[in-house]
Amino acid sequence: MKQINWISCIAASIVLVLVALPTVEKSIAAGSPAEEVKIDNFSFTPATLTVKAGTQITWTNADDIPHTVVSDDQAFKSKVLDTDEKFTFTASKPGTYPYFCSIHPKMTGKVVVE
Repeated sequence: MKQINWISCIAASIVLVLVALPTVEKSIAAGSPAEEVKIDNFSFTPATLTVKAGTQITWTNADDIPHTVVSDDQAFKSKVLDTDEKFTFTASKPGTYPYFCSIHPKMTGKVVVE
């Protein structure tokens, strides 16, 4: 009898883990949303990025020359980014945020926060 109870406990534990696993994976993914924008060839890629509030956005300068990331309303503003340097902003408030490179103002992009 004791052996049957022990096997039942193990089987129940395995079922519990298998049922809970997808929820844990979703929680981990939902807890740390992140997006990337590449700066290269005098452009931001993607040019328009739509994210949910709370998403962390990282711009990486892949160009051989410096660039900045500055929103039109100054909600975010990077330092001058040399090659391979990054700037990160957490989009916490819904809205549309056009941005540009202050060194090369014709370089533009947009973040839409839902």
